[in-house]
Amino acid sequence: MKLLVLGATGFVGKTVSNYLDTVKIPHVKSSRSLGCDLLNYEQTLALFKSTQPDYVLNCAAHVGSLNYVTKMAADVISDNSRMNLNIYQAIAEVCPKTILINPMANCAYPAHADTFIEDEWMSGHLHRSVLSYGASKRLLWHIGESYYMQYGIKSIYLFVPNMYGAFDSTDPNKAHALDALISKFVKAEKENKKEIEIWGTGIAVREWLYAEDFARICESILTQKITIGLDEPVNIAQNFGLSVRELVQLINAKFNHAFQIRWNHNMPDGSPRKVMDDRRFRKVFGNFAFTPLDKGIDHTIAYYKGVYPY
Repeated sequence: MKLLVLGATGFVGKTVSNYLDTVKIPHVKSSRSLGCDLLNYEQTLALFKSTQPDYVLNCAAHVGSLNYVTKMAADVISDNSRMNLNIYQAIAEVCPKTILINPMANCAYPAHADTFIEDEWMSGHLHRSVLSYGASKRLLWHIGESYYMQYGIKSIYLFVPNMYGAFDSTDPNKAHALDALISKFVKAEKENKKEIEIWGTGIAVREWLYAEDFARICESILTQKITIGLDEPVNIAQNFGLSVRELVQLINAKFNHAFQIRWNHNMPDGSPRKVMDDRRFRKVFGNFAFTPLDKGIDHTIAYYKGVYPY
């Protein structure tokens, strides 16, 4: 099995790549910092021509916080769309038997949805706060299915909730939500601050996925050759969410409730609730055991303490 990990130096890509190293699954690592800019078609074509992968884990993305993907909306949708078009076109030219595994952020679900069910993922408009990134993920599905229709290229689409864990950005404007929160707490502790500003009102409810759990799901697909149930998008789901306010209380408890919390209501909350239905997931992946949130937060706090100062 020849495996290529795209975006291997980013948050999710590095987590997946490091985990694959741990379980001794050989793979080629690619990213812009490693010499291949997926926005450049010639570089993308050369990468696939030289590696001839059987599988591709497509972790390459231009993404950031709600604030970031709103302010940089044109760049976000343009870059992600161009990268994915280049990836599929290059595969069609030189290695059409390649199978792509695409993580799909759950912001691709409609804004009105209360619980995210796979068969309803395009049954409404996106929330404006994630329009650019969510639309690029919807387009990714359309690109993948179109290239399957013409070239027979197979794709697997895994909807993921908000991920957290090691290797995310230390910039709260670029980091995923839970990592941004944890990095603020660690920084406040290191700098002897007594107050922390949190963006939004705290009422938004989110489901959280420890990034290494996503890596373990990918391992299952690659090593166990799981195929049944993956012809359609699948939620990587636990069907359980916490409000940001509850999450902040949980993190603050890790620091002995040392901090006064100040909520910045001028910053957006995003969709009110993002919780994912897990019925299809359980049919495909059985009794997969997710990392408990409390344990995942401990590991993530330790990571940010290890990379401070930032």
